Amino acid sequence: MAKIRKEPVDKWIIDPMRRFLSNSSMSGIVLFSSALIAIILSNSPWAEEFHHFWETKISVGLHDWQLSKSLHHWINDGLMAIFFFVVGLELKREIISGELSNPKAAMLPIAAALGGMLVPAMVYFALNPSGETSGGWGIPMATDIAFALGILYLLGDKVPVSLKIFLTALAITDDLGAVLVIAFFYTSDINLSSLLVAGIFLIILILANRTGVRNTLFYGLVGIGGLWLAFLMSGVHATIAAVLAAFTIPANAKISEELYSRKLSTLLERFKKAKPNNSPTVTTEQLHILEEIRYVSEKALTPLQRLEHAMHPFVSFVVMPLFALANAGISLSADSLSLLGNSITLGVFFGLVIGKVIGILGFTTLVIKLKWAAFPEGITRRHLIGAGFLAGIGFTMSLFISQLAFENPLYIEAAKIGILLASLTAGTIGYLIISSSSKSK
Repeated sequence: MAKIRKEPVDKWIIDPMRRFLSNSSMSGIVLFSSALIAIILSNSPWAEEFHHFWETKISVGLHDWQLSKSLHHWINDGLMAIFFFVVGLELKREIISGELSNPKAAMLPIAAALGGMLVPAMVYFALNPSGETSGGWGIPMATDIAFALGILYLLGDKVPVSLKIFLTALAITDDLGAVLVIAFFYTSDINLSSLLVAGIFLIILILANRTGVRNTLFYGLVGIGGLWLAFLMSGVHATIAAVLAAFTIPANAKISEELYSRKLSTLLERFKKAKPNNSPTVTTEQLHILEEIRYVSEKALTPLQRLEHAMHPFVSFVVMPLFALANAGISLSADSLSLLGNSITLGVFFGLVIGKVIGILGFTTLVIKLKWAAFPEGITRRHLIGAGFLAGIGFTMSLFISQLAFENPLYIEAAKIGILLASLTAGTIGYLIISSSSKSK
């Protein structure tokens, strides 16, 4: 078989970049590096300039209508909407044809996610039962899917495939829980007229799906230009618009796998028989056949999967690292170290490190004993404990919720310290437990 000729740019730039972007653990490493850079810069001689940079005002608008927000705000409400859009796409795919599509198989990760949200919130509440600090109960409920799965994939083949599937389904269900918590509990005063406009745009998107519109540009324009902006003006957090828009993206292929296979075989046979012109360019006949192959291939792929596949690298390597840079910076001083004993810091830390493990292990044990779900093959109880600790890496979603939960900068700082310490502790313990359990097999 003849090898495909590779140019130097393919060999030295494009191929390594493609391998980097497709590596499951790299997104977690980049995210961790971004958080580390933010902490270093926040404690450097350039700390003031670094923090001031995120407060730079950026305005968007026409004539008298202007939307002016800080760069920090645009990242948290704008770029993070793209993150939540991809979360919505993943959720819909899992519900339609993934681990959440089979009620019996989905019961275990759903129960684990539920326990992993309720118990951490209760732990936080136990330490913050009243007052303004009690509003942070949603912070330790979250799981950072990029970090958790990144650490799991670092272990490679040592980890059972069933554990990767379980943690993925758990984290995605957890994301859905976090979205609902933001929608119902971290929403400011609601502007009903803007919400009504948002509802109209949502109906347009649903009708487009029902009538067979598959153009992703249409969904992007109506979803961002209409639904997202209307939600932004309504008081309901704009990230909810991103998830709703994602659920309207068509998830059906126009050509079945069997028909695609037959058509592709026919087209490839035609391409083989087409007379070549023995030059770098193809003949007109070959060009038409290649265009047909591209058209048929596009119709065999759902718009949902096409969008998810295209946007995932951007979210993993641009959106989330930028969010970490803008939000993970903590100035370590005597004052900040005094926050280690703060009830918010302790509530977040123990909620993520202890509450997650107890909740996940407790709820999975309960549904298995009730025979509502079966213990996954290839997974030991030790694996499950390790996964519970990995789920305690809150980071991205926890940092995001902390910005919604508090207005007092001191409370946000205390939450950040709890999140970073908990994520580092839970991630390390989870890695060591799963690594040692794999070696002992």
